[in-house]
Amino acid sequence: MDGWQQDWIKTLETLTDGIEQFFQEVGKGVDETADALLEFTEDVAEEIERALAPLEETVSPTIDRLDGQLTEWFDPLLQMILGFEATLDRVAEPITNTVEPLINQHPVCVGCRHYHGQVYSGTMLVCAMHPYGIVDGSEQCPDKELFSWSFPPANRSDSSDDL
Repeated sequence: MDGWQQDWIKTLETLTDGIEQFFQEVGKGVDETADALLEFTEDVAEEIERALAPLEETVSPTIDRLDGQLTEWFDPLLQMILGFEATLDRVAEPITNTVEPLINQHPVCVGCRHYHGQVYSGTMLVCAMHPYGIVDGSEQCPDKELFSWSFPPANRSDSSDDL
């Protein structure tokens, strides 16, 4: 009974030795191929450098002059575009600079349909009835009307007092 086990172990050892030898040979082949490829690419790079060396001396100054000329032409155009963008930002500020009523800034205005909250020349217009907001310390606004958030949207004649 021990004989077949010994034979089985020898067969497995022979198999693992064969697999190990196979992978070592494959690894050597990959190393040789990688070395040959590296040497080939180095040779090609050297050939390209030798071929382009005379061109570099004649083309490089021309490219530098062209780059300087393009910079000279496009810098004023770029400055004009940036200035135009800044002007548009200033003109659009009343439209784009809106803020939601924050609890710590205008807590009474949260949820009010009259809230405007846009900044004009650095001054925020809270709403038409109270341009600077409700006086500090007040907890109610007599003009507050809550938004009606129903789907589909309710008619304007519906009362929003149900909220």
